[in-house]
Amino acid sequence: MLSYPFMQNAFVVGTLIAIVSGFIGVFVVARHMSFLAHTLSEIGFAGASFGLFMGWSPLIGMLIFTILASTTIGELGMQEKRSESLISAVSAVAIGLGIAFLALSQKNASAATSILFGSIFSISHANVVQVVVLALIVLVVGLLCYRPLRHFAFDYNTAIFSLKHVVLIEVLFLVLMAMTVAISSQVVGSLLIFILITLPASAAMRWGRTVWQMVGLSVLFGVVGVWAALVLSYWTNVPVSFYIAIIEAGIYFISLIKRDA
Repeated sequence: MLSYPFMQNAFVVGTLIAIVSGFIGVFVVARHMSFLAHTLSEIGFAGASFGLFMGWSPLIGMLIFTILASTTIGELGMQEKRSESLISAVSAVAIGLGIAFLALSQKNASAATSILFGSIFSISHANVVQVVVLALIVLVVGLLCYRPLRHFAFDYNTAIFSLKHVVLIEVLFLVLMAMTVAISSQVVGSLLIFILITLPASAAMRWGRTVWQMVGLSVLFGVVGVWAALVLSYWTNVPVSFYIAIIEAGIYFISLIKRDA
């Protein structure tokens, strides 16, 4: 299996994305912003479609749309009580724009399927380089800003008073979240991005006692899920995203049983 270059690329990209999603996901879940991850998946669809329309890589379009949307929606959602209505409206517009850009770009159905559900087995060497660079940026920045991010995510009410640059930390967090959403789409597609970001982290937070334990478990659950999904997909010719969804959901349900036991 690993003798094929496309499988080698898939394992490299899948592992990196699982690590990044597991790391950032803990802060996303702790900050109760899973809803924004789901919304960004729909905005990412519009961004990827825009990238195809412009003749760019879908990843570039997704990065532009998700970063702009995360900072804008995140700030408005924090400040307004009607954040749910705001997010619903933005999601509706994003889906409409995605459909329009796909139609205007005159791409076939396979292009839309790749955006929505991922196409990890068709990732090129250039795509691998893009994902590696972006993943390293997210991890390095996240680790350098670990302490303020932890304070911001796990104790927001005191962070807004004790952190000197809380607005900057908030924007940084939203940008890192947007970048994670964009690169994660290479594995599970824009429709299922929130799976890798929220489910491993949610399960890990029921097992870990410290933040580092939560991060480690979240990364472990993500990597195990992606690796198992790649192997099963290779054997059965069923999409990787299906297996990732089933495996990560299974891990989460097991964590619920463990917590209630």
